[in-house]
Amino acid sequence: MTTEDSDAGAKVEKLNANLAKFDTLSKRLTAALAQYRLVDTALHGPSTELYMKAATAYVAEMMQNPAKMIEHQIGHWGRSVKHYVEAQQALAKGTFEAPADPGPKDRRFANPLWDTHPMFNYLKQQYLLNAEAITATVADMDVMDPQDRKRLEYFTRQIIDLFSPTNFLATNPDALEKAVETDGESLVQGLENLVRDIEANSGDLVVTLANREAFKVGENLGTTPGAVVYRNRMMELIQYTPTTETVCQTPLLIFPPWINKFYILDLKAQNSLIKWIVDQGFTLFVVSWVNPDTSYRDVALDDYIRDGYLRAMAEVQRITGEAQINAVGYCIAGTTLGLTLAHLEKAGDKSVRSATFFTTLTDFSDPGEVGVFLDNDFVDGIERQSMHDGLLSKLFMARTFSFLRSNDLIYQPAIKSYMMGEAPPAFDLLYWNGDGTDLPAKMAIEYLRGLCQGDGFALGAFPVFGKPVALKDITLPLCAVACETDHIAPWRASFNGVKQMGSRDKTFILSESGHIAGIVNPPSKDKYGHYLNDGPVAGSPDDWQKAATFHKGSWWPHWKVWLAERSGRQVSARHPGDAGHPVLGPAPGTYVLRSPNT
Repeated sequence: MTTEDSDAGAKVEKLNANLAKFDTLSKRLTAALAQYRLVDTALHGPSTELYMKAATAYVAEMMQNPAKMIEHQIGHWGRSVKHYVEAQQALAKGTFEAPADPGPKDRRFANPLWDTHPMFNYLKQQYLLNAEAITATVADMDVMDPQDRKRLEYFTRQIIDLFSPTNFLATNPDALEKAVETDGESLVQGLENLVRDIEANSGDLVVTLANREAFKVGENLGTTPGAVVYRNRMMELIQYTPTTETVCQTPLLIFPPWINKFYILDLKAQNSLIKWIVDQGFTLFVVSWVNPDTSYRDVALDDYIRDGYLRAMAEVQRITGEAQINAVGYCIAGTTLGLTLAHLEKAGDKSVRSATFFTTLTDFSDPGEVGVFLDNDFVDGIERQSMHDGLLSKLFMARTFSFLRSNDLIYQPAIKSYMMGEAPPAFDLLYWNGDGTDLPAKMAIEYLRGLCQGDGFALGAFPVFGKPVALKDITLPLCAVACETDHIAPWRASFNGVKQMGSRDKTFILSESGHIAGIVNPPSKDKYGHYLNDGPVAGSPDDWQKAATFHKGSWWPHWKVWLAERSGRQVSARHPGDAGHPVLGPAPGTYVLRSPNT
């Protein structure tokens, strides 16, 4: 037998083995899909009313301005015909090459075949031409309500991104090349990855973004030394072990969002804000929220404020013996910190000396891109499903936020995993992103209806313990950090909320990057810069930025100076707990490890 015969036999054997695996995986896939749980149809997309409005607006536009609509159609038709003719001419020359590609670079089409292969180049260019035509048509619907048009533009973009030729095996050269190189094994492994994700999510499809075996909270994530010094039904309170001989007198208490877990601030030593704060000489406490199960269905925002915020503040005061603390709130926890501070001001309680808000919305009059999900068609569906389940599932929240960056968080990971058979990367941030939490049904609906839709805080109408509070009720010194490309809490909306707060001592910091990277931005990396403005937090956000000074590197050192000025004298370092607060266990605690069913 020749070497060629031996190689051919090995290839046949490998192919047969892959076909057998494919058969087994197909059966597993069928069984996994059978586990799919039907949910409220409103959670799958906007109501048909939006499409009816779009169709009506398109017809009205044709009637009122037919020349513009005809120009769109003829322009697109002309570019498509020109593109087709150029492709045919290139082939007629007898050389297998694509015509010159004038289009802008798009990282989805990085494979050289998109530029050199006639078929792939034709598909790419025609897709981009179609996308441009559809986008322009929607943008020119002047007769449509601005909010409806914003929603239509967003969902149109989602449809355009969905139909990119890179998202289909037959038109993805990267996937086809790898399938040939591996004799089909990449496709089998891709099917294995697909089946695994569907099985893990009870018949639903959620792309695994990070290697789940590469990380373990408490071992290589969330490892800053500390201890749980208090626990109740809503939260664990963690006090961190000092690394300096003396600390600032006023302790610092951080409230992270309960949509995700607190260790985003303590991923690893190199980028841990928690470790950095401790190393700067602050006594640091952090709340770790419970991951609720269905028994929490009637827990409201008032419960988070009473048993979370106020209780944590009181326990920090007891442990340290200090009458005042400094507080930090991140995202939704910042919004709720604002509600708490407004309540304390009206009650005459001066327990909080200063507050810092990370990427926090308090004025929801323009919530940015996420606002497309805040109309009644979605919120009604969320309310029905949440009341039925007792929880707002982390699956729905994760999917919503992922669609704000669908190419990065859905399609590209799916291509690599399902078409190319690649294992998810060992990426700590993406691991955290997939380690979400559920929300109590009552609290979720209060937040969506009263704050997001009703803008109750900015209007002075949202109640805390039955009495309305307003942004003007926040009068203590405050610092707000927003992020320039934040899709979840747009910085201009954050600015407008801070502008309305009653404090005379306001500092606003605008960091480069987004909702996470702009906050988790250690000085050692010297990666993202920030804007500072010594003037008042007033006027328009864009005017404030124009007058601001750009500083290279992290905003953390600037905030340290601001915080130290409001943290009193130096005292001996405090170790976790006291006689009345025995250590209940090491950080990161137990709540961060719990799933809702444990």
